[in-house]
Amino acid sequence: MQTEEQLKEVVKEKYSEIAKQTKSQNESSCCGATGCCDTVDYAVFAENYSKLKGYNPDADLGLGCGLPTEFANMKEGDTVLDLGSGAGNDVFIARAVVGEKGKVIGLDFTEAMVEKARANNEKLGFKNVEFVLGEIEDMPLTNSSVDVVVSNCVLNLVPNKINAFKEIYRVMKNNGHFSVSDIVIDGGLPEGIRKAAEMYAGCVSGAIPKMEYLNIIKGAGFKNIKVQRERAIDVPDEILLKYISEEELEKFKKSDSKIISINVYAEKGCCEPGTGCC
Repeated sequence: MQTEEQLKEVVKEKYSEIAKQTKSQNESSCCGATGCCDTVDYAVFAENYSKLKGYNPDADLGLGCGLPTEFANMKEGDTVLDLGSGAGNDVFIARAVVGEKGKVIGLDFTEAMVEKARANNEKLGFKNVEFVLGEIEDMPLTNSSVDVVVSNCVLNLVPNKINAFKEIYRVMKNNGHFSVSDIVIDGGLPEGIRKAAEMYAGCVSGAIPKMEYLNIIKGAGFKNIKVQRERAIDVPDEILLKYISEEELEKFKKSDSKIISINVYAEKGCCEPGTGCC
């Protein structure tokens, strides 16, 4: 079994390759240039951003699994943090909402992605957009500094989700909130299916059961946790049959178990726990 650091290095390597390609190239295989998933592509995960205000095609690598900015309740003047910001797709859409008075920070731990995002922003000329190199489990950001956090199909790639949500809580202002899209598992999946799902979700997906995911959020201190939207992800039969038999596949299809994309919303309270200020 790989360690957390080894998993991070695998993710960093693969997404560094993806950063060098266009959206159409990345959609041709789930791991972009690495081609580790054969004929599987990201199109089944990705949503269409093209009609959203602030959309920039140069920043869209087709890697997301939802539209967290659509559900994030951002407003003019907010400071927004996008976790795993890639080439800047969600950042620029958030910038269109918060306007000149707001600020948007994109955090990514892949140097190639940060460089690509900064180049995209230089073309656009936004002075209130910043791209930062750093890890979600240990963000180089000050306490209580952002109003809204968004993330698009990234936290499933983070090995230590407990630390990730603790960090989100730390950097968020009192009364702040987040809206994240992610891949989770609903129901019990056979080991073979789990392996196929991990390969399918960018080859190194750390998708966990839905209730475990929500409990981690609750354990970090967040309140008013809501699943804003969810949709089932259908892994093609030809991929599943690499890991399980036809009989097992038929049994899986008849079960209630599934892989889903979810949008989750949660809030930080009006003060830190234990201070009594509320």
